[in-house]
Amino acid sequence: MSASAPVAKYLKDYRPAPFLIDRVDLEFDILDSHTSVRARMVVKRNPKADASDTLQLDGSAELVAVRLDGEALAPSAWTLADEVLTLPGVPESFILDIETRLEPAANTSLMGLYASNGNLYTQCEPEGFRKITYYLDRPDVMAKFSTTLIADRQRFPVLLSNGNKVGEGLTENRKRHWVKWVDPYRKPAYLFAVVAGKLSVLRDHYTTRGGRKVTLEIYVAPADMDKTAHAMSSLKKSMQWDEQVFGLEYDLDTYMIVAVGDFNMGAMENKGLNIFNTKFVLANRETATDFDFEGVEAVIAHEYFHNWTGNRVTCRDWFQLSLKEGLTVFRDQEFSADMQSRAVKRIEDARGLRALQFPEDAGPTAHPVRPESYIEMNNFYTLTVYEKGAEVVRMIHTLVGAAGFRQGMDLYFRRHDGQAVTCEDFVAAMADANHIDLTQFKRWYSQAGTPVLDVSLDWFAEGGAASLTVRQHCPDTPGQTDKLPFHIPLAVGLLAADGSELPVTLASDDAPGPLTRVLSVTEAEQTFTFVGLNEKPLPSLLRNFSAPVRLNYAYRDEELAFLCAHDSDAFNRWEAGQTLATRELLRLYRGEGEATLSACLIDAFAQLLDHADSDPAFAALALTLPAEVELLELQDHADPARLCQVREQARAELAQALAERWDAAWRRHSGLAFRHEDAGRRALKNLALSYLALLPGGDAGALASQQYQQADNMTDRMGALAALADSHSHARDTLFADFAQRFADEALVMDKWFTLQAGSRRQDVLRTVTALMEHPAFALTNPNKVRALIGAFGRNLAAFHAADGSGYRFMADQVLAIDAINPQVASRLVSCFNRRSRVEPARAELMRVELARVLAHDGLSRDVYEIVSKNLNA
Repeated sequence: MSASAPVAKYLKDYRPAPFLIDRVDLEFDILDSHTSVRARMVVKRNPKADASDTLQLDGSAELVAVRLDGEALAPSAWTLADEVLTLPGVPESFILDIETRLEPAANTSLMGLYASNGNLYTQCEPEGFRKITYYLDRPDVMAKFSTTLIADRQRFPVLLSNGNKVGEGLTENRKRHWVKWVDPYRKPAYLFAVVAGKLSVLRDHYTTRGGRKVTLEIYVAPADMDKTAHAMSSLKKSMQWDEQVFGLEYDLDTYMIVAVGDFNMGAMENKGLNIFNTKFVLANRETATDFDFEGVEAVIAHEYFHNWTGNRVTCRDWFQLSLKEGLTVFRDQEFSADMQSRAVKRIEDARGLRALQFPEDAGPTAHPVRPESYIEMNNFYTLTVYEKGAEVVRMIHTLVGAAGFRQGMDLYFRRHDGQAVTCEDFVAAMADANHIDLTQFKRWYSQAGTPVLDVSLDWFAEGGAASLTVRQHCPDTPGQTDKLPFHIPLAVGLLAADGSELPVTLASDDAPGPLTRVLSVTEAEQTFTFVGLNEKPLPSLLRNFSAPVRLNYAYRDEELAFLCAHDSDAFNRWEAGQTLATRELLRLYRGEGEATLSACLIDAFAQLLDHADSDPAFAALALTLPAEVELLELQDHADPARLCQVREQARAELAQALAERWDAAWRRHSGLAFRHEDAGRRALKNLALSYLALLPGGDAGALASQQYQQADNMTDRMGALAALADSHSHARDTLFADFAQRFADEALVMDKWFTLQAGSRRQDVLRTVTALMEHPAFALTNPNKVRALIGAFGRNLAAFHAADGSGYRFMADQVLAIDAINPQVASRLVSCFNRRSRVEPARAELMRVELARVLAHDGLSRDVYEIVSKNLNA
């Protein structure tokens, strides 16, 4: 690999395409052994690009024929090398015909056209279209597409593509049929889609605010029709919400969703024909948890919202990926917040960001929201681009307000509908619509890493004033040092000794200020003075997680407990408890002070439990200790096994100290008939059961068995299994065996079964995972299965980081095996090595050895090479 290391692409090298494609007409002739694709393209020189008479097209499909303006070109008239077809001496405008031959059944990469359970599907983002035909496969080349599909009527009764259906019929022998689709909107090739197969459909309708009647269709395997109602309901809610909040209506006659079990991603927003992982479509209460229901609703919304933020306005180049993804994640988060609890949703999003994206920011693959370079574009579908990108959009929303943000969105669409644009274009629309200078703010797109805010407060009793001093800095990241200050919105509140809120009034104000104030932190060190105070306030900082930063303030434990009990901001109530728990866990890990939890933390948990029923969803989050991966980020040269041991010790202490309260909570919320709106009660009940399972000599097995047998929903069944996942009891073996037998034919449910076992704390987990790879329900070729079993093992901190290196060897072996099948999935797996710098030296060296073995493997993909080489060079 080192002799021919892949070459990186750079943002600074962007140039407009020398040619444009005005229209492309595609014909797919689907046969038993292969599929023939004929593409007719109307091509013209781009007047905005440097003059050239050489056309270069991306492609990797088997090339059958090339015609220019109807004339067949001899092989001497073109060259094909390194997946680029070069045609020299082409005219100003011309018609190009290209014929290719595909073998979908042999395409295990699941990119381009591939087969799954006898049906055919496509995935073209980011660069999969070149696996279908030869094309200017880049986002800024937007064309109008028509697609004709021809196939056997019995094998492929359903033939779908983008846009509106304009014709269908039978071929001469009447054994085959054809369907023609036309998309009236220009789009880049990554938004192209085709589906052919035997599928059942749930059909409904939606009438837009403007009066367009839209046919809604969800296509699934016939056996899954009973799991589609929630997806349809979610789609209709999404369409209505986008009209109400952003004034955006759907623009085609049909909106289609197709579910497939073999899929690399969550879903894909192809224009009018969204292709989804079954995980984010199929749900009923017998097979899906509350978490699954929420996931389906959020992903359905996300892909629908892409119709405007991604399709109608798309990316100029792949470096701008967050232009569509970060913005659309923000939109789906806001939708979910309106559908559920806004406070709980915000906590869940912030918790996920800190547990997963902050480590990415601090690791060897750290990159800005808009990367400067990449080797393999598939590797940049990251938490930084998506979730941190959403936080960047949210900060703009915080700075300009909801009305100002809507004005900015309206201007953005007026300026750029039908265009491929940049992150700067989006920020400019927000700035111009609100008459605000966001020049400094744009550093969020170009500077990597998580900023740190060190905050202190000085009290001046005589003047009734308090000064808040904020110092910001950002750690070095690969290729970036000496970073400039960010523009950070810091939401602040002030609490009095009785827990009431004090006005946040600046010295320059003419009247008392608001109870929550957003401060614009723009300097490396900045002081804000609050006046009109009769007592020293306790600051409530970074309310609603107003910026994706780490915040340090010297709160005393008693102050954290006070905030946990009294802060009006739900996020900060949760945050205070998490900070207090983190301090305790790290103190125990370091062996400082008493070897037991402090009374302060136990009392804080007791108070939360005593008031849990007022908001059980919030309580379930607040009563969950910080995850081990979060603790890992806060400790240099950590022993992961010790961190896991300490956290389990703390859970056991909390279980024993609050045993009666846990038992009462479990019993209060047990035996209730299933209702979707009781998700918070189920979350609290199952958390209580997990604590009860830690009691020595208790009856956790009996309680879990009772809950499992009486459950009328998957959430409670999974809660019972999870409570016993770490045990060696007979009850555990009985329930897990029953579950596997009961749901043997439900692929997504069996994925849950795999994940629970791969995440177990049992010492035999690696042996269990290895055995499960031979289970009939597991397949190394299926991304969902790989993520459920092998991916879950990689997230199991204790097992993956076993002191003898066995976890590292296992994962390296799987990465190499999967890389030969599906490089995109393999590169996701190998990322579990990225925290090598956080663990103690002996383990870090074992990790390095395995990474070096992977890098030396002959034929390693670009996907895996990029991740591993960055890791080893860190």
